[in-house]
Amino acid sequence: MATEATTTNFQNSDFRPVPQPPDFHPEVIVSPHDGLHFWQFMIAGSVAGCVEHMAMFPVDTVKTHMQALGSCPIKSVGVRHALRSILKSEGLPGLYRGIGAMGLGAGPAHAVYFSVYEVCKKYFSGENPNNSAAHAVSGVCATVASDAVFTPMDTVKQRLQLGNSAAYRGVFDCVKKVLKEEGFGAFYASYRTTVLMNAPYTAVHFTTYEALKRGLIEISPESVSDERVIVHATAGALAGASAAVITTPLDVVKTQLQCQGVCGCDRFKSSSIGDVVKTIMRKDGYNGLMRGWIPRTLFHAPAAAICWSTYEAAKAFFQEINAGSESG
Repeated sequence: MATEATTTNFQNSDFRPVPQPPDFHPEVIVSPHDGLHFWQFMIAGSVAGCVEHMAMFPVDTVKTHMQALGSCPIKSVGVRHALRSILKSEGLPGLYRGIGAMGLGAGPAHAVYFSVYEVCKKYFSGENPNNSAAHAVSGVCATVASDAVFTPMDTVKQRLQLGNSAAYRGVFDCVKKVLKEEGFGAFYASYRTTVLMNAPYTAVHFTTYEALKRGLIEISPESVSDERVIVHATAGALAGASAAVITTPLDVVKTQLQCQGVCGCDRFKSSSIGDVVKTIMRKDGYNGLMRGWIPRTLFHAPAAAICWSTYEAAKAFFQEINAGSESG
């Protein structure tokens, strides 16, 4: 009887749970996005960017040679011909010329890239993790900020990739000669084109990545923790490949502006995108605007897979550290 009375009391429609005090979960109210602090996003992004670009640097070198009109010794637009010509003229080290500039630029640029993206994503998406528009806008904000950091070193990197040892002896020699002969503005000659290229690239990339990641997780939610790396790598590869193909024409223009006057490349009177496009069209037609799309895709698909899986792994590492410090 006592048991029946107790059950009846709990089934009473008038029963209301006791409200919790307002400070019952203070850590939920103040916890940062994804449980991480701004500096942790920066470190995770920096590590991911360095791993990505260092691993894929030889492919990037082939792409740069293919996109630079009139560059020597490359005369063919074929991937195998370009690779064979680089190896014949400079050997294996030729594939890694300029990697020092990449190392100096990739870390800081990706630290800015991912931290700005995470902050903007939190701000624009509100409480909706499926807001594709917020992901696209956040990606654009991230690339505008990171390109301001990376463009000078990217210019040095591409000039070293094309030039022989007589042109530039290294990163600092290249910086000194460019400043002396062309002025500081040469480092940012391609910034506008880079932003115009990377804005749609990151918009497509981040939107596709977030959607694919969400879709892959929904397919098998019970095993998501075991397959976390596969999910991030697959979503990143597909997002990187699709975005790379779409933005190849602007990447060709960017390469032309950054490498003008180097090793026989054309020099332009202005940094106008229209002037560069006209020159490319006059020489190679529409196909000239897609030069290097194969190595570009071969670069960005695995690079994005490496970058996202490394970035998410670094975030998970910091989340475990934060959880341990809070429990302790």
